[in-house]
Order: sequence, then C-alpha cells, then structure tokens
Amino acid sequence: MERIISLLAILSVLGGFPAQAQNIKTGSEKSASGFQWPEGKKMALSLSFDDARLTQIDKGIPLLDQYNVKATFYVSPKAMKQRAEGWRKAAANGHDIGNHSMVHPCSGNFQWSRNRALEDYTLKKMRRELDSASLVIMEVTGVKPHSFGYPCGQKFVGRGKKTKSYVPLIAAMFETGRGWLDEAPNDPAYCDMAKLYGMELDGKSFEEVLKIIETAKNQGGWLIFAGHEMNDEQAHQTSLLSTLEALCRYATDPSNEIWIDNVHSIASYINKNRAGNIK
Repeated sequence: MERIISLLAILSVLGGFPAQAQNIKTGSEKSASGFQWPEGKKMALSLSFDDARLTQIDKGIPLLDQYNVKATFYVSPKAMKQRAEGWRKAAANGHDIGNHSMVHPCSGNFQWSRNRALEDYTLKKMRRELDSASLVIMEVTGVKPHSFGYPCGQKFVGRGKKTKSYVPLIAAMFETGRGWLDEAPNDPAYCDMAKLYGMELDGKSFEEVLKIIETAKNQGGWLIFAGHEMNDEQAHQTSLLSTLEALCRYATDPSNEIWIDNVHSIASYINKNRAGNIK
C-alpha cells in the first residue's frame, strides 16, 4: 500500500494525471494560485459571441436580458450597422461591445479569407484596421471597446521567417483578447489577458455545457464561452437558445455560486485583485 501511495504521489508531481482530474479531486473554490472571487463565488463565467450576427440582436440578447445576463459581443462593423439601434441599446444595457476587426482577416488557407489573409498582413496594417473598427463601434454605440476577439482565434500576421504575433499589439490596444476553440478555462491568477481562452458554445446541449462549468468551478477558474448565431434550431456555428436559457437559469441561481458577467467586468476585477503586475 505504501508503494502504491508513493507511486501515485510521483505521478501527480510529474504530470501523470490530467490537470483537470487533480483539480476535481480538490474541489477547491480557489484557483490553483489561490485567487478569490467576490462574494464567495467559486468561479466566473462569461458568455461571448462573434460577428454581430443578426440573430444576436433579434433573438439572443432579448433572452439574455430576461435573466439580466450581460455578455460580450465581438462585432463586425458591417453587420453591426444592419441593427445599429439594437446595438446602441445593447451597449446602453450593459453588454460589452468588443472589437473583432473590420473585415475578419484569417489565414488564407480558408478560401473565403484569401483576399484578406493574415499571411499578407503586417502589424502596421492590422493596427490601422483595429483603429478603424473601434472608431465605427464608437460612432454606432457611443462606447469605446475594451475587449477584442481574434478572428478565427488566429494570432499571427505574415508568413515564414516574417511571421509575427499580433498578441503584443492587442495587449497595447485593449484590456483583453479572446481566442477561439481553446480547451480550458482561464486561471485568473495566471492567465494572459491578451490571449484569453475561449471555449466553443455552438452546438452544445446544456448537459455538455454543465460538464464544462463544473470542471471550471472545481478549478476556481474563469470560463469564457464563445459562440456565433443565437437561434432555436441546430445549424452551423449556432448556440441554441434552449441551451442558453438553461445556462442563464443555472448561472444566476445563487446556490450554484457562479459569477456570470461580461468579459470586461470580470477582467477589470481580476486586474485589480490578483497579485503582482500581471496583465
């Protein structure tokens, strides 16, 4: 028995067990670094959605407003202008309106992005585009964006030896930058605000979502869900309204000890309350 216990201890130290399994065993309300959430909450949760899809204004935001849940929307200016008054109201009602670039540049390996491929961008070109997008957002909504969502979750410009990360640019221009298709919650005591992890919400049932929430809660983490369309029927890149409603009910129930708020609000709290000068 002593040999078994020793072996288990060694495996844990060497990373023989997945980090999630180790954290689930502890059941701690803190992050691994001991970060304290406000009012005894065990985790933080943000809902975020990309592209200013029409269903967000028409169907999704009215649902969130029923539960007084504030989300982050990384908007594409052209689509935003199709529902300009709706986005003004969303911003005035406490939703976080974030920058998602002007033209959604991604790798040219996506055929639809070939004429705006990141491989053909420079940091200077990206900066100009992000400044332009922020100006449009301010003109339409009256608020300056604090948050940024990486189109396609990709964080580079150029190609080959000239490839450069634009994460430092986002760190200089915005409070946060959120990724896409990431695999874990964020540790509030350690995470890099310029490259926050965003986990996919699209296509998931509430049962699938709940498993992810419980893992984040056991880690004391900050879970950021990322979605696109907000609609009734299953389709490509669609967060189901039934899942969203169940999620809102669960997260706003005080007994579940979850702080649900937009990315800007939670990031601001973390920056003020974690040790050192980590941003």
